[in-house]
Amino acid sequence: MKFLLTIVMCSSVAGSCLEPHTFDTIYKDSFDCLRDGYIKSIDKMDEIGRAEINQYGIYLKFDCQPLILPEKKPTKKTAPLPLYTI
Repeated sequence: MKFLLTIVMCSSVAGSCLEPHTFDTIYKDSFDCLRDGYIKSIDKMDEIGRAEINQYGIYLKFDCQPLILPEKKPTKKTAPLPLYTI
C-alpha cells in the first residue's frame, strides 16, 4: 500500500492550526512515510527556531494516509477486421 504525508503546524497560544500541507512524495509503506514525517517536522522546527516555537507554542503534527488508487479498468480487445469479405 502507498502513503501520503500530511503535516499541520499549530499554535497552542493562538489555539489554532494552519491549513494542512500534503507532500507530493508517494511512500512505498507506512514506515518510510512516518520516518520522513519525523525528519520533516524536526527540519521545520529548526527552520522556525527555538524563540518562536517557545513564544507562540508552535507544534507540528503529521499523519500518513493510505493512497487509494482507482482500479484499472480492463481494456476491451477487439478482433481485427478482415481485409476482405466473401
